[in-house]
Amino acid sequence: MSQFIIIKSMPQNTLIIFQDKKIRRIWHEDEWFFSVIDVVSVLTESTNPRDYWYKMKIRMEDESGNELSTICRQLKLDAPDGKKRETDCANTEGILRIIQTIPSPKAEPFKRWLAQVGSERIKEIENPELAQERMKELYEQKGYPKDWIDKRLRGMAIRQNLTDEWQDRGITSQKDYAILTAEISKATFGMTPSEYKQFKHIPEKSKANLRDNMTDLELIFTMLGEKVTTEISKKEKPNGVPESKKVAKRGGSVAGKARLETEKELGQSIISEENYLPLRKSVRSLKGGEKDDGTVDAEVEEK
Repeated sequence: MSQFIIIKSMPQNTLIIFQDKKIRRIWHEDEWFFSVIDVVSVLTESTNPRDYWYKMKIRMEDESGNELSTICRQLKLDAPDGKKRETDCANTEGILRIIQTIPSPKAEPFKRWLAQVGSERIKEIENPELAQERMKELYEQKGYPKDWIDKRLRGMAIRQNLTDEWQDRGITSQKDYAILTAEISKATFGMTPSEYKQFKHIPEKSKANLRDNMTDLELIFTMLGEKVTTEISKKEKPNGVPESKKVAKRGGSVAGKARLETEKELGQSIISEENYLPLRKSVRSLKGGEKDDGTVDAEVEEK
């Protein structure tokens, strides 16, 4: 018998099993984050893993000044009562650091298990087509039309190129990405992403991705604004956020002018209140009319 089993339920929020023990994980900021409490429970077999983790953090801080809590994120995971609750989570690197502080005979097999869990992502990095096919399947399960999916996936690639360019310009924080994205959106559509969500009647607390609720034309002009911004930035190499904001506004303005010309020709606005939120509910399977319970949580908003 294998020491570990991986059970895939939903790619964005998956339950996995190590030696008959459940470990919760969530896809966050382009990597897996694992429940620290679940990992501690597996390695220590403690009857109160939450208390063990609490005392462990205190001990490590007292002994070496190493604050384990700094490598954790508070992310919402499914609790035993079925509700989502904020839980200490760490990525693979953080979990390995925690493992090193726990004397356990299961440490080495757990490391091997963790490596196998991460291998699915490594394969996608080595062969991006695998990730693209996975995303395509997810959107098909949600009920999106194939021509829309093609545009959405192309938009993801353009977005990734833009964030890579921003990183080259010394911009790395999610907050700064949001600021620059807002500049492009305002220049393209006259609204920031948060204002756009309100326009589309997407609940404020919803995790729904704005772009997953755009029409074909909205996606096209979003791509245009971001692609032009990327090309200007590559050419002029702005330094930091202030200069990049100016570039973002210029790139968005190109898309904004094109949008206005398009609306003039069509005789109507391409900015739509339409959203795809109904598609997030269970969809009917093509076989037998059964409900498909494989739908997934909304994708994390792009950087």
